[in-house]
Amino acid sequence: MAVTTSTVGVLALQGDVREHLTALESVGARAVTVRRPAELAAVDGLVIPGGESTTIDKLLRIFDLDDLLQARIKEGLPVYGSCAGMILLADRILDGTADQRTIGGMDVVVRRNAFGRQVDSFETDLEFAGISDAADAPTGRRGPVRTAFIRAPWIEEAGRDVEVLARIPAVDTQGRPVAAAGRIVAARQGPLLATAFHPEITGDTRVHGLFVSIVAGG
Repeated sequence: MAVTTSTVGVLALQGDVREHLTALESVGARAVTVRRPAELAAVDGLVIPGGESTTIDKLLRIFDLDDLLQARIKEGLPVYGSCAGMILLADRILDGTADQRTIGGMDVVVRRNAFGRQVDSFETDLEFAGISDAADAPTGRRGPVRTAFIRAPWIEEAGRDVEVLARIPAVDTQGRPVAAAGRIVAARQGPLLATAFHPEITGDTRVHGLFVSIVAGG
């Protein structure tokens, strides 16, 4: 395991907080929860977990974290947004509520609940640039990344400075055509990383490993 001296926070207002903490620690990070401005000011990187994006947006304001988070992102804070976190990192959203805001930072347009309702949730293996084709140092794992999509968004449009890391494949593992083929579900812009899926619940920690390397300057 590659151990880092970086402290990575997990926004602990809603969502899979414990699962993200466990995944981060498994790849060598010092992981802490973030609920207060002083805690946000002290971390070297932040994970915004999945959940309900409108609720997290409101809670960020209630806990006086929204302006500080925007300021830290502008200063270069590495942030990884998973599912709802992807929505919050987007500069623009589609199918949001009338009063919904985002933190922003990534030059993308994200469609909220793009894959449908809770009953439309699914797991799949994805080719992920920079991960699938390289052996993971702690585990030796290589190949497609195991992902879970739960009321997930997708990226409708990505700006020129956004690196697309994963798309929905044209066919599933049984060779059947996929309706959402080609949709962008993972991307990076500088120190900002976003996925439409939840890697924290599949046991595949390579996305967290990638983020920890970004925090460390990779």
